[in-house]
Amino acid sequence: MKLIKQITDLNKAINKENDLGFVPTMGSLHKGHEFLIKISHKLCKKTLVSIFVNPTQFNNKNDYKTYPRNLNKDLKILKRLKVDFVYLPSVNQIYRDKKLPKITLKKSQKILCAKSRKGHFEGVLDVLNRFVKLMSPKMMFMGEKDYQQFFLVRNYIQKKYATHVYSCRTIRKSSGVALSSRNSLLNKTDLKTSGLIANKLFKLKNLLYKKNKYEILSPKKLKNLIQKFKEQLVHKFDIKIEYLECRNSMTLNSSIKNKPFKLFVAYYLNNVRLIDNF
Repeated sequence: MKLIKQITDLNKAINKENDLGFVPTMGSLHKGHEFLIKISHKLCKKTLVSIFVNPTQFNNKNDYKTYPRNLNKDLKILKRLKVDFVYLPSVNQIYRDKKLPKITLKKSQKILCAKSRKGHFEGVLDVLNRFVKLMSPKMMFMGEKDYQQFFLVRNYIQKKYATHVYSCRTIRKSSGVALSSRNSLLNKTDLKTSGLIANKLFKLKNLLYKKNKYEILSPKKLKNLIQKFKEQLVHKFDIKIEYLECRNSMTLNSSIKNKPFKLFVAYYLNNVRLIDNF
């Protein structure tokens, strides 16, 4: 496993690699990241993992400061997984090129997380654009837990580069909780609660799937059904729900009649923001 901190060293290390798999992370690695790396090992000859907590995608400075970091533990995991390259850049390195065009979202894209986290996805797209420009990977691997992020990144990167953005299923605990670096900010009681919430949302997704398939579920009926369920969750678990919405999984628009769809949620559990989709 080769640790790389400088762009010049990165260029030397991967210059002749034409079958490179790239797994971008912000560290605090878990089994979900491990799954992405294992898929990269299967589909690509070499795998590069980056660890970079990107400041430009945080719309809250305190959130950036408190984001969980554990580099020593991360490196042990990556060594065990036999990752070929680990890139650990500084903020100055990544953002030294001031000439790249500013990225902006269309009005139609400012939904779900983009609606409340101003500048978040612009920051994600910007940093991944810089990474891909540096590395020219054959494939980039992302988890479906951050589905809106994957959706936007895939559309942006694949239009601009020859890199294929590959989505991997969400990895969950037996309780139903989606693995996330932010889970380390939760205590045992909160983790149990998030598992109960996940299972409730799985049931709602199944209910909506049946109704969407076997009866006419008008936009009004859908909205009322979700609103009622949302109120029940808030009352039962004492959480603040930022959004709970059904969206077409192919386009992310709100038209789900006879279309594949996902149920998206973002909520705060004791001031920790969690997202998921079902």
